[in-house]
Amino acid sequence: MPDELSLESEPVSLCEVLDRILNKGAVVVGEVVISVADIDLIYLSLQLVISSVETARREQGFT
Repeated sequence: MPDELSLESEPVSLCEVLDRILNKGAVVVGEVVISVADIDLIYLSLQLVISSVETARREQGFT
């Protein structure tokens, strides 16, 4: 079995995680509804894109 598929993982530093996210990009989506007595009072929708400028330009076809 190749090392990539093993269930055991090596510790990864925060710097490496941030580097991977900025190089590949990530999308975070979430929703929150605050209600009282089954009446929705507040609805929050979150859509966050995390990427480096270079990655975003490359994905959009800019040079």
